[in-house]
Amino acid sequence: MTAASTSGISALQAIRTYTRSANPSAFLALNEGNRYFTTPSADGVIAYRRTGRYLVQFGGPFAPDEDYPRLLGEFAAYARERRLRVVGVQLQHADAVRYAEQGFTVNQIGASYAVDLDRFSLRGTRFMRLRNKISRALRSGLTVREAPAGGADDWTASVRELDASWLAGKGKHAKPLEFLVGQLGGAAQPHRRLFLGLIGDELAGYISYSPVYGSRAGWLHDLSRRRPDGPPGVAEAVNSHAIEVFRGEGAGWLHFGFTPFTGLDPRCEVPGHSPAFRWLVRQLWERGNAVYPARSQLAYKEKWAPDAVTAEYIAFRGRASLRSFAHVFRTANAL
Repeated sequence: MTAASTSGISALQAIRTYTRSANPSAFLALNEGNRYFTTPSADGVIAYRRTGRYLVQFGGPFAPDEDYPRLLGEFAAYARERRLRVVGVQLQHADAVRYAEQGFTVNQIGASYAVDLDRFSLRGTRFMRLRNKISRALRSGLTVREAPAGGADDWTASVRELDASWLAGKGKHAKPLEFLVGQLGGAAQPHRRLFLGLIGDELAGYISYSPVYGSRAGWLHDLSRRRPDGPPGVAEAVNSHAIEVFRGEGAGWLHFGFTPFTGLDPRCEVPGHSPAFRWLVRQLWERGNAVYPARSQLAYKEKWAPDAVTAEYIAFRGRASLRSFAHVFRTANAL
């Protein structure tokens, strides 16, 4: 009746064609390690990972409108037949409404942020501190350039060494996040772009960008790393350079992606949401920095004065529960 596969080939086509509500993080569905649910009775795919007795599903079904409810319903049935629970994360508002219609409990979990590149400029007093930080990095000898298309492998050793240094700076118990962030390498790498911050020949930092499809097409500011002992402003200088490249190419938007627990607004909740879970998410914003560094992520994104802040959602098959929520963070390697 249904099938679960590990092939991401059809997933790329589905994401390009059926990205709903301009989901800025849709490309992350192509991460290595994700699985894909399909059914002969409907076009489209659902990306997910299994953790324990849970299927943690990413981004909503990538499917045409007429097949969307059938694909979601058959995925829920696939899980139910195997006595598995379903949690969907990083849903857009249109997804949230349709999940609620199928009996899911849906709550806002955070927000994503984006800059309109047609309007963007670093001029003006609001960006004075950001300009100064970028200038300081450039005065330290930093140069920024893009890795050649298809040439990211030439930087694999340097990137891995920087990643290890960056992670060590987070503390001995820190683990690299997965699932809700992008990655480098794998079959999807030719579609990404890598911008490098160099001091001499040494890699001081980098930012990886993934394509964004839909009504706000452009690029997603994804993985960002810098040397803990490097000069301040490396990430800002790299991103500023990338923005000018994207603007020159006519890209419409730069997306900074999803940050959990931020942008919370009761007006964004859909009918049938859980008030108790809404309270929990608010507490995680106030006191949950040990779970996820939402405040520092938001501070970086707000430096760029985003033009669009979009609510994102989590959906539970049945009641919202802390146990189900924890499996999202286990899948993301955050617990």
